[in-house]
Amino acid sequence: QVQLVESGGGLVQPGGSLRLSCAASGNGVEHYSMGWFRQAPGKAREGISCISRVGSTYYADSVKGRFTLSRDNAKNTVYLQIDNLKPEDTGVYYCAADPPVTTVQAMCTEVPIAVWGQGTQVTVSS
Repeated sequence: QVQLVESGGGLVQPGGSLRLSCAASGNGVEHYSMGWFRQAPGKAREGISCISRVGSTYYADSVKGRFTLSRDNAKNTVYLQIDNLKPEDTGVYYCAADPPVTTVQAMCTEVPIAVWGQGTQVTVSS
């Protein structure tokens, strides 16, 4: 059974930076694609960035140029570097993992996710 543990959320001023981490464990997790979804207050959960085992990435238009997703396969961990934070980035960020049966874009935008983390709160406010 694959499990995900997130860390790194918090309260940040506009223009600031954060790095979210998600450590995965379980059988076969090294082959999984992984990603981050965000649920803003009063809105549906949306896929913001996903990455394959070999490093192919997808970013939602709303975060391109400010968010950078990377993974360390030796540690089964993905990192989401968030720069120039905006108030609209506020929300609960969920780590996700999925078997590699589709593209990372499809993982972030179309397909049901197999494994979710518990979520970490990011609040951008002055």
